Amino acid sequence: MSALLPSGVMADDSLQVSVSHYDSRMERYQRFWNSLIPSQVVGQNAGNMGFLSLGVGWDYGKRNQWETHFMVGFVPKRNKEPMKATLTLKENFIPWRNRLNEKWEFEPLTTGLYLNAIFGEEFWNHQPSRYPNNYYWFSTRVRTNIFIGQRVTRTFEVAKRRHAKSVTLFYELSSCDLYLYEYLSNKHISLQDVLGLSVGFKAQLF
Repeated sequence: MSALLPSGVMADDSLQVSVSHYDSRMERYQRFWNSLIPSQVVGQNAGNMGFLSLGVGWDYGKRNQWETHFMVGFVPKRNKEPMKATLTLKENFIPWRNRLNEKWEFEPLTTGLYLNAIFGEEFWNHQPSRYPNNYYWFSTRVRTNIFIGQRVTRTFEVAKRRHAKSVTLFYELSSCDLYLYEYLSNKHISLQDVLGLSVGFKAQLF
């Protein structure tokens, strides 16, 4: 067997190299699938997402300064209008964190973007044919939003952890693309008219 191997390489050495390459490939494979497991449970009220949105999230980056949230929400039934469902894809950026003590942490600035879609017969991506050409230049179903906010986090002691590593409460001031367009094009609209307040929570699972 050794005669078929490169000079100076024994059969056991070849087996070790092969196993090493296999282990390395399997480790990358496992890391990839593990990265798809959500590390957060999130919920948010208002913010152009409906009355309440719930979902999951992932944090990443050298300092876990990036977060991606995927949420499903709803707009309650009102008068004769049926309840509507919403979907939100949100990207958060946390520039820095201030550790207050072993239990509490304050994030003085969070910012980011999110896309929100609302579903119902009266909402559409492309203008229906019943309207004149270019009567509506925007989609009524999908909105792009921008926000800034602050957060406070309570970290649980290892011995007291049950379902989460920490819990975060936050608030955000947000606005969407259509509101900002109206603000910039209409001098009678103030910044307060286009800003919305939302509150939410985040449970860090691991």
